[in-house]
Amino acid sequence: MSGLNLDDFATLIERPDSGVRRDAEERRARLGRPKPGALGRLDELGEWLAAAQGAVPVRPVERPRALLFAGDHGVASLGVSAGPKDGAVDLVRAVLDGGSGAAILARRLGVEVRVVDMALDCDPAELPAEVTRHRVRRGSGRIDIENALTAEEAEAAFRAGMAIADEEADSGTDLVVLGDLSVGGTTAAGALIGALCGTDASVVTGRGGFGIDDLAWMRKCAAIRDALRRARPVLGDQLELLAATGGADFAAMTGFLLQSAVRRTPVILDGVVSAACALVGQRVAFRAPDWWLAGQRSGDPAQSKALERMALNPLLDQGVTVGEGTGALLALPLVQAAAALAAELPERS
Repeated sequence: MSGLNLDDFATLIERPDSGVRRDAEERRARLGRPKPGALGRLDELGEWLAAAQGAVPVRPVERPRALLFAGDHGVASLGVSAGPKDGAVDLVRAVLDGGSGAAILARRLGVEVRVVDMALDCDPAELPAEVTRHRVRRGSGRIDIENALTAEEAEAAFRAGMAIADEEADSGTDLVVLGDLSVGGTTAAGALIGALCGTDASVVTGRGGFGIDDLAWMRKCAAIRDALRRARPVLGDQLELLAATGGADFAAMTGFLLQSAVRRTPVILDGVVSAACALVGQRVAFRAPDWWLAGQRSGDPAQSKALERMALNPLLDQGVTVGEGTGALLALPLVQAAAALAAELPERS
């Protein structure tokens, strides 16, 4: 399909350093307090971070970044979402203005937010140039009847995500909170997860970020069913799959996740959209999920399917469905606490 060879990721991505993880486990065993196991999952998180960083004791997480990929999806015109068609630009403005839930949490946590427009259906002049500079197209195709992207657009978006991962790694970002700003994105996510998990549409059709009524749920289920018919024949090529039933934001997010694993940058996943992209990434490189944490369980059935397939156990179970990286931001203090405890608790003398 393209000049981009995804097979290279399977070779380039290594697991977090198992030897360092053993050293971190041994260090924990030497701690005088609290007793081993008393910190529960915080111990596991601290050891995972040490392995990801290749350092014992683990370094504090001091330069996290919230990265939100934005895009509109043509399937939203079917009334499958509680948000208005082409309404993702309003979500972006709310984040940029500091008035969204994600923006408020990020500000409270001291986390810089970066928004990347990959396929908003608006005039790019309406937004800052830094937000729109990676845009591939205006909106994505209606995945129930047509491809979301052309082959060229899918590759361009994927490469943009890779470039952003390199930018973040080069700038010193030590952990990324990953989310999306989209309308219709959960429908595309359901189609991707349903195709990759081999399930029927009804099994992966959720109520979306803001909740939909039964009639809208049935429309969404039908759209995912039709998208699955188009996705299944291209399951062998993940770029083709993203072009058929994903979108520019999905392709970019998948490229970002895989290149972040290459660059050894840990990522906290948010909701069903980031889970769908992660699942595509797992098909490309089976070791890649070792670099990711599931921030929270949203209650979306497709997200649960994807996380189960990747063996990722969510840090929180708060049922946050709004997206925008909100659930992952809520999990960030837990990860930072695990790093601080692993680094600063004294060893027995």
